Amino acid sequence: MRDLQQNPPCPANPTSRVRRGEASARSGFSRIELLVVMVLIIVLMTLYWQWASPNSQQRQKIACQLNLEKIHVAMEVYANDFGNKFPVTPGARTSEEALDVLVPRYTVDTAIFICPGSADSPLPAGESFRNRKISYAYYMGQRSGDAQALLMSDRQVDTQPKSTGQYAFSATGEPPGNNHHQSGGNFIFGDGHVESSPARVPFSLVVSRGVVLLNPRP
Repeated sequence: MRDLQQNPPCPANPTSRVRRGEASARSGFSRIELLVVMVLIIVLMTLYWQWASPNSQQRQKIACQLNLEKIHVAMEVYANDFGNKFPVTPGARTSEEALDVLVPRYTVDTAIFICPGSADSPLPAGESFRNRKISYAYYMGQRSGDAQALLMSDRQVDTQPKSTGQYAFSATGEPPGNNHHQSGGNFIFGDGHVESSPARVPFSLVVSRGVVLLNPRP
């Protein structure tokens, strides 16, 4: 009894309790961080596979067809004002340079120049896109009234004429020509009808003299 009175038990060290609590908090926070990272990875992978899936690409190609049809309407109004000629910009090297004349007089809806399947940035509404980037290639030099004339398409792998069975669009999903990943692209013709195509085109893309294919900026 005397020993206990002389040497009472030491109280628990409050400082050590605090330190253990801090260590537990740090350990718990690290686990939460790990869970957050794992969730983000799962979300990103899900979004990627949804984007790359055939069903998703098909929906985007349909939305892309609507874009081309709307552009065709603006081009027809332009041609009506310019002797049945679709836009021609002498010396143009990209489709942006040639089609920029449509905005804003013939359309203020610049969203139609961006393919929903591409990663191209949105355009300011009603503003010139000459020095920006659109998603579509343009066959400059065609005239209104030729129903089978090629007018526009999704961005192509190059600007050369192509025979039936050659690649017009990306075969790997990598640029160039990959608006729709590996799912080909769309073409619009003089009468406004749109045809969907796989990467290898099922028809000839040889054009008449005086017509030049312009791709958008790389």
